[in-house]
Amino acid sequence: MLTLIQAGVICQWTTDSQRLILEHFDMICTSPSYIYNFALPISPPSSWLHQYYSAEFSQDIRVVKGVSAGWGTCFRTVWFSSYPRGLTYWRDTIAVGMQSGSIAILNAVTGIQIAILSGHTKFVGSLAFLPDGISLVSGSGDSTIKLWDMQTGGVVKTFQGHTDMVLSVSISADCTTIASGSSDRTVRLWDIQTGECHHIIGQKDVVNYACFSPFNPRHLMSVSGGKIWQWEIGGQQSVPEYNGYCVAFSPDGTQFVVCDWPAVEVQSSASKETVAKFHMAEGTVECCCFSPDNRVVAIAADSIVYVWDITGSDPHLLETFIGHTHTIVSLVFSSPSSLISASIDSSVKFWQIGSLFTDQVLENLEPVPFNSTPIKSITLQAKDGIAISSHSDGVVKIWDILTGLCKASFQTPVKDPHQIDTRVTDGRLISVWCTDEKICIWDIEKGELLGTTSISESKVMDLRISGDGSKVFCLHGPLYYPGIQAQSIWTREVVGEVILGVYPLTDPLLAIDDQRVWVHLPPPWEEIMGWDFGILGPSPVKLSNTSQNRPHLDFIGGIRSRRTFLPGIQDTVTRKVVFQLPERLARCSDAQWDGQYLVVGYGSGEVLILKCNYVLH
Repeated sequence: MLTLIQAGVICQWTTDSQRLILEHFDMICTSPSYIYNFALPISPPSSWLHQYYSAEFSQDIRVVKGVSAGWGTCFRTVWFSSYPRGLTYWRDTIAVGMQSGSIAILNAVTGIQIAILSGHTKFVGSLAFLPDGISLVSGSGDSTIKLWDMQTGGVVKTFQGHTDMVLSVSISADCTTIASGSSDRTVRLWDIQTGECHHIIGQKDVVNYACFSPFNPRHLMSVSGGKIWQWEIGGQQSVPEYNGYCVAFSPDGTQFVVCDWPAVEVQSSASKETVAKFHMAEGTVECCCFSPDNRVVAIAADSIVYVWDITGSDPHLLETFIGHTHTIVSLVFSSPSSLISASIDSSVKFWQIGSLFTDQVLENLEPVPFNSTPIKSITLQAKDGIAISSHSDGVVKIWDILTGLCKASFQTPVKDPHQIDTRVTDGRLISVWCTDEKICIWDIEKGELLGTTSISESKVMDLRISGDGSKVFCLHGPLYYPGIQAQSIWTREVVGEVILGVYPLTDPLLAIDDQRVWVHLPPPWEEIMGWDFGILGPSPVKLSNTSQNRPHLDFIGGIRSRRTFLPGIQDTVTRKVVFQLPERLARCSDAQWDGQYLVVGYGSGEVLILKCNYVLH
């Protein structure tokens, strides 16, 4: 042990272990054996844990080829059945306001749900802890504000007076007043002891934000109609007025940030002079916040978080956090190096800023450039020992699934297809893609167009070549009348068609098993429908959702889906998830699973190949 401590390994072991547990927290809580069966084998290959335990890995899963050599920036994701609308933080506690009207209380380290507060009848969009952490204030779409006792979980007081949704709440520095902004175009000031509204500030538009200065109980800022206003408690407006859609004070109250896309400006509260100024590259700014040490500003634009260092004369971008699939609605720092975000993709994510989890092994490696375009689809042909990736620039790559090496690369004439799939059929490498309403079939090695077909007045949502290579399955719309059409690869004739009878349909998935096709339906259905197109007759045969018709294990969720849990492998009989991709590997563009190999393609152009030998009993 002394040798390990002297070598500094204990510190690395602790850091890696903490990251591993947080990244796989939900699955480990379900089954501790998950650590050895799955978590350790797919840990970053350069991590100390992976190197130390590699000889002891379970043989149930083996990484043939992987992505993300080091730990990712998102170290924990908490999923909800209803999407979150607001966040606030106090010491080791996070409060999450939900669309359903409830408030989830989480542990700020593990993300474990500690309690649920119920009382609002509509969404909770804004929250604020009092400095003692014993009381919590919430603003809701039901037009009320509530004061909660965190020790009992009960409502202490309800503040009524707004005539429309309450969008923002803030507590004054002396803890005597609550400020609330509402869709009724007013900012209201409430006496926290009596519950009475003692002042109303009228605005010309919806009030999206109302926030007190952390150290000046008389200084208030509001955001309404693209304008930012400063007020004294008496209600008198002070100058200047700014253009902007988002504002936040620094924790010490000496600065505030104004976001007026694409410009972001940090100003001194006392002198009103500009401290820092920079511009966003893209996206619409939704929310912003300062780090506890006032050194960093985090800004959410659409589904991406940008973290800026504002300490020097020239602000610079520190981090870009990509992982949410929908708009981020709230941000809060839990420490100078930890940021938490809430999104309407039904998740709250924990992000690491800086080098706390930096992999020391990676730091000593020379950077290797990786130049590849996003993967649009993955095809797995395990009997031939290959996987095929089709990229957005028309490049097709063939991978050896035993070694993980790229065996060949081809260029097709298509650029940025809506959908594309490639498969070896009858010894020929055939690629099928669609642009607008036309489907093209291409012999890659000969460089020959075999033919084109069209799907009139329809949007092609997914495109797959059948397992035997004889057909093209096309999932198409319009949105309210989606169906699956099967066309012959060689004659381009329609050889089968079904109407799903489910609408509206967004982000669906096709899974292919020989001439059987399965449609993975996203929420609210969350079911799988299948048809056999290989049976002779006027129409395909609908398959039942039983283990006799479908593989016992199936790959579910995550791909191209907006509000699903992490992708994983599920027992189709018990519905139990037996394996789940961690957060850093979850944002994939396509995946294929045949019961033994799992091949996943990413927007980075990288490929993950896992061999899974386990059998459920």
